[in-house]
Amino acid sequence: MAVLTTRRAGQALAALLAADALAHLYWATGATWPAADARTLSLAVLGAEVPFTPPVVLPLAAALTVASAAVAARAHGRGGRPAALITGAVTAGLGVRALAGAGWALGLDAGIREAGPGFHQLNLLLYTPLCVGFGGAALRVLRGPRPERVAA
Repeated sequence: MAVLTTRRAGQALAALLAADALAHLYWATGATWPAADARTLSLAVLGAEVPFTPPVVLPLAAALTVASAAVAARAHGRGGRPAALITGAVTAGLGVRALAGAGWALGLDAGIREAGPGFHQLNLLLYTPLCVGFGGAALRVLRGPRPERVAA
């Protein structure tokens, strides 16, 4: 049962990372949905003005794709040390973002004051809860049971 739960957590996290990678690929085309323009998108997603250009978003899409594959592999007892290290990095990243999001929600928002209410609402209602939940899933995958290898 624990192996199945770890696999499901890994599959959900891998799907989230893959969807995020696809969003970054979409933004690399110059599209800005769900925002009206690149500035609004940047402020809503990051809380600061950052260009959503191919040199910025394509490496992020690649990193998210690798992370998705590593988490999926780790959840299925594969990938060895590289999958474990990448899953550990995903776990740490989600944990740091969850803590930062909680700080911002509590008003410790130095450096993101220009973001406006859109980012703050998204942070409180979407980004931080997702990071907490999926950070827990990542930790489960990282520390969870490994399926036994069956000798062929």
